[in-house]
Amino acid sequence: MTSPLQQKIKITGPSVVTANRTVDGVVVYRSADQRWSTNLADAAIVRDAPTARALLAEAAADDVGAVGAYIAPVLIAADGTVLPGNLREQIRRDGVSITLPSVR
Repeated sequence: MTSPLQQKIKITGPSVVTANRTVDGVVVYRSADQRWSTNLADAAIVRDAPTARALLAEAAADDVGAVGAYIAPVLIAADGTVLPGNLREQIRRDGVSITLPSVR
């Protein structure tokens, strides 16, 4: 498997770096102040491959705080709200998309 840092990065719109927190697996986003946040609105938005590559490299170096960092697309709403850019990221942010059966 090829490391995300070795793959060719294509940016077609606004994107963020996301990963999973090592302590509990929660989805986190890399912020401009080089921290991890559980809030997508705190994520640093990148718009070109060199900036994305730099943010991804910095995030991947923090493998104690989070693992599996990669670049994910986002949408910017007219009011400036940052939204997941595809179904995968929406599910990662919101949780499962079906009602799970109750455990007895």
